[in-house]
Amino acid sequence: MNAQMQEPVKWKYSINDSGEIVFYATVDKGWHLYDMNLPDGGPIPTSFEFDEMKGAELIGKVFTNSKIHSQYDDMYKMTIRWFEENPTFIQKLKIKNKAEFLISGSISYLSCNDQSCVPGTEDFKFTTASLPANLTITKTADAATSPPEPAAEKITPEKSESDSISIDKSTQIDTTTISPADYWTPVITELHNFGDSISSGNKSGLLIFLLGFGGGFLALLTPCVWPIIPMTVSFFLKRSKTNRKKAIADAMTYGLAIIVIYLILGLLITALFGASALNDLSTNAVFNLLFFALLIVFAISFLGAFELTLPSSWTNKMDQKADSTTGMISIFFMAFTLALVSFSCTGPIIGTLLVQAAGLGSMTGPAIGMFGFSLALAIPFALFALFPLWLQNLPQSGGWLNSVKVVLGFLELALALKFLSVADLAYGWHILDREVFLVIWIVLFVLLGFYLLGKIKFAHDSDLKHVSIPRLFFAIISFAFAVYMIPGLWGAPLKAISAFPPPLYTQDFNLYQGEVHPKFLNYEEGMDNARKNGKPVMIDFTGYGCVNCREMEAAVWSDPRVKKIIDNDYVLISLYVDDKAKLDKPIEITEYDKARKLKTVGDQWSYLQRYKFGANAQPFYVLLDNEGMPIAPAYVYDKNIDKFIQFLQKGVENYNKKK
Repeated sequence: MNAQMQEPVKWKYSINDSGEIVFYATVDKGWHLYDMNLPDGGPIPTSFEFDEMKGAELIGKVFTNSKIHSQYDDMYKMTIRWFEENPTFIQKLKIKNKAEFLISGSISYLSCNDQSCVPGTEDFKFTTASLPANLTITKTADAATSPPEPAAEKITPEKSESDSISIDKSTQIDTTTISPADYWTPVITELHNFGDSISSGNKSGLLIFLLGFGGGFLALLTPCVWPIIPMTVSFFLKRSKTNRKKAIADAMTYGLAIIVIYLILGLLITALFGASALNDLSTNAVFNLLFFALLIVFAISFLGAFELTLPSSWTNKMDQKADSTTGMISIFFMAFTLALVSFSCTGPIIGTLLVQAAGLGSMTGPAIGMFGFSLALAIPFALFALFPLWLQNLPQSGGWLNSVKVVLGFLELALALKFLSVADLAYGWHILDREVFLVIWIVLFVLLGFYLLGKIKFAHDSDLKHVSIPRLFFAIISFAFAVYMIPGLWGAPLKAISAFPPPLYTQDFNLYQGEVHPKFLNYEEGMDNARKNGKPVMIDFTGYGCVNCREMEAAVWSDPRVKKIIDNDYVLISLYVDDKAKLDKPIEITEYDKARKLKTVGDQWSYLQRYKFGANAQPFYVLLDNEGMPIAPAYVYDKNIDKFIQFLQKGVENYNKKK
């Protein structure tokens, strides 16, 4: 979230000589303003409300002759209309009495660019002094003369929110049913007034790229991809034996085609589900259970129980297309064949990458991850085309490739537990508490170490005559990692893997006293306690499946200076937006002009974050006074301890000033 006060749309208004109210909107470059008539479930439309009127009456509704852009939006599943060039809106009037003339009201609107959205309101007022001097009171055209308005499209899907500000001014909630009204009052503008919040978008984007790049190189070492390298490069070199430049150009084009195919895959998945929908899925308990099961199946396959392959007819057709076509099309089909053939090995890597990329909550996340993945996958093909003699030094396919596959199987078993843990925490099953999780990981990495030393052998493994130096070093790393986790059974924070195990509070036997515990898990109870004790509040919007939240808690909150400030100077309230515990009674709300029910505790806190603060990404930290008003800018994922301390100290300083 960007907490800087932005005003991408500026309004002017006047009454012309014809007795019409004209509203002029100036839209900043790169931004757009949504149309007045949009279907339910879409973005917030521009609306004009007339609250007070004397000496005049409205004829028809507000209309515009300005250029409207229209396009089907995959996220909203509907056609969306918007303005980019400064639009003008007109309201016809019938003026009855110039001496008593008075009109007042407001404009509600939503403006967006490629990165964020900003809701806004603009009040307007006209009096007798606003009327043109030469205006005469005459019979005005009938309402039927005003231009017809576009018919709203009837749709059923709900709006999918983005991580940027997307709060609807028409959103209503029965605060008498849910909490004291003051605690739920939206404070989006007040947060903006504090200036920029600390954003980690660039760091997160770089991290996703690096994860994708590492995943691509890992995929190269799998039995599905490695054997294709010499065959494919040889194919391109044979095509252009007499033309070295053409051979190099073809191979480079092939690498580019690989990148394009995987980029399209990432963008397609994002377009189908929406960036924020992917983010929701990454913390959804049912989705995590399904992904847990999928990784277990892949892991068992990698260990040699069975082989997972796509239908051979698919790859055969791609091969035939590549042989029967020429030029760029032939190269594209070769790249597509690689994607299909390698699916059984790259599938779990890509799936895990997309889940992590979803945490960015933007349309760019999956694209960044897939670009890194495809770039790493494409580089060898280009390099071997440039230097074909390198192919002679390339290790031949054999038992070592199966060893790589088995190692991936062990790693996928370990990773699968993370997804099971998210569902376990969300539903409160308590079958995979922290010590159970760590015990299983310790056993898995000890077994992996023994496998690398040749003490464990699977069906498809070749005889290991001796332990190579690389296997020895990887075995040492595996054993060392297992030993590193052992103190965690007694409560050691294990900062290096803090994003994976369940939180420390799930551990029954814990000798570590350095973690920070929330004082409340309920917003209203925590606010009431803070009011009674005269302390500011720190709201922690978190989630059981939020990897970045666990990293912040282990790497930043555990710092003695941070812990001291939070424990002594604040009332910490942690709100889990993916908590599946049922509310005693569903809460009915109206959001984006659509009625819905909040059925779980997580639904309630997720709605609070959207409604009051205009954000829906986690972690999200807000400091409040005892009336629910912000006392500092919001803070998101950033593991810089000094910055977080400054954030906390600024809140205490502003709270004391208010007192």
